[in-house]
Amino acid sequence: MTLHVHTIKPARGSKHTRKVVGRGNASGHGTFSTRGGKGQTARSGVSGTVRRGFKKQLQATPKLRGFTSLKEKPAEVYLSDLEKMFQDGEVVTLASLKEKKLVNARAKAAKILSTGDIAKKLVVEGVASTAGAAEKIKAAGGEVK
Repeated sequence: MTLHVHTIKPARGSKHTRKVVGRGNASGHGTFSTRGGKGQTARSGVSGTVRRGFKKQLQATPKLRGFTSLKEKPAEVYLSDLEKMFQDGEVVTLASLKEKKLVNARAKAAKILSTGDIAKKLVVEGVASTAGAAEKIKAAGGEVK
């Protein structure tokens, strides 16, 4: 085969057809001419890039207003539960409440609520209580420290 100037062609796949943009909506590349919309993505450089997965992360975030405290609330214990589970004169501590399974084993604090009545003399140490619960314990002859 003889090589002539008019038969020379570039290597297969080395040339690409140019994308023609901005020639009307019928071409499929009209309006924004493949540049996206305005705003963050319309900007060139780093300010115009959106992190991969950011949109999903943003959509997964709850859009509720207000403040949510991360402080753990104390486990609640009723006076009626203390009446059933403790004997007269016993000491009520967080450890004893865990032992009798009135609070979860992982609980860091407990609070005695005044729901129910109590007739036993109990000594409450290191456990918070409402004012009403403390009054009822003291009225029964118990002690709140």
